Amino acid sequence: MEKHIIVGVHIVDRERHAPLVQQIFTQYGAQIRTRLGLHDDVCPANGLILLEMADTAASCEMIAAVDAIEGVEVGQMIFEH
Repeated sequence: MEKHIIVGVHIVDRERHAPLVQQIFTQYGAQIRTRLGLHDDVCPANGLILLEMADTAASCEMIAAVDAIEGVEVGQMIFEH
């Protein structure tokens, strides 16, 4: 049964943490089906990215790698059908 995995990535202090987050996203790019960045202002200090992930072990690795970064908070919703 395939799952729809939605991941929210909240980045505090984007200038400092976003390059490493982007590096991980690039490394696991084949696992990302959809990516949406949300911003309050033209260049906010914090950022929110929503991802739809493939249902794979590599997706779990990517989520864990991003969650391990200080200043980054990760949340998930998983829908099964």
